[in-house]
Amino acid sequence: MESLLFTGASGFLGNNILPLLKKQYNVTTLGHLPIDDITVNLAKYEPALPKHYDIVLHAAGKAHVVPKTPEEEKLFYDINFEGTKKLCRSLEKVGTPKSLIFISTVAVYGCDSGDLITEEQPLKGTTPYAKSKMMAEKYLSEWCNTNGIVLTILRPSLLAGKNPPGNLGDMVKGIEKGFYVNIAGGKVCKSILMADDIANLIELAKNKGGVYNVCDTEQPTFGDLSISIAQQLGKRKPISIPYWIAKSLALVGDILGSRAPINSLRLKKITQSLTFSNEKAVRELHWTPLNVIDYFKIR
Repeated sequence: MESLLFTGASGFLGNNILPLLKKQYNVTTLGHLPIDDITVNLAKYEPALPKHYDIVLHAAGKAHVVPKTPEEEKLFYDINFEGTKKLCRSLEKVGTPKSLIFISTVAVYGCDSGDLITEEQPLKGTTPYAKSKMMAEKYLSEWCNTNGIVLTILRPSLLAGKNPPGNLGDMVKGIEKGFYVNIAGGKVCKSILMADDIANLIELAKNKGGVYNVCDTEQPTFGDLSISIAQQLGKRKPISIPYWIAKSLALVGDILGSRAPINSLRLKKITQSLTFSNEKAVRELHWTPLNVIDYFKIR
């Protein structure tokens, strides 16, 4: 059984896929919590690795937070970029792996809207999160090339799984509390990936490498998702409000600031479709993505 080092294993992704990985690999987890096999803050320290690993799944990183200060912005670079460099230096000391799979993000494209965006899209991300991931991608490409390591860069869209964070988690909480509404019928599409698919992709990509957008082929709408979540929670189907009402609420939110559930920027994000093409991953890796509506279980 191949050995696999899984960084960020105590986060959302790890909570969903670690049991699957342990069936296929001899897994060592690395993260900042006591439950990890190797406990370290990659933003500050190089990890002391006990042995050589065949595969590294590098998912440790900072996300799902909008920085409010320069110090908070710097954390993205400290963790996502400098942390990656520290990991690589530690791997050199125990012998570099045969394969490294890096969990990046579609945020590197910097797109607020678009339809079936491919890997050919220029990288124009402007947020600290996107920039730090772009820097990590570039560094790993050079480092892996120098050391003869097969590098796979996966760019997931919104991740779905048990207890999801971010916007999907906000949707679950909103439906549970009864104040979530769809806007203009909830017809907006956002690419989503089942977290379990990351585990499925490792075996397919470890010897091939490459850069891949990874998401569900079906591209579910907000309306589809909200109905699925409501059914799981035993709640009524969320109502839909016209766009003009949402716009009025957003303008009020602009005045109220962080206390408001919606503002103009958030409204723009949730009313513009943004989808990515998984055609390259499906074709080159012979991958069949899980259908989000069929497989997404919130708990």
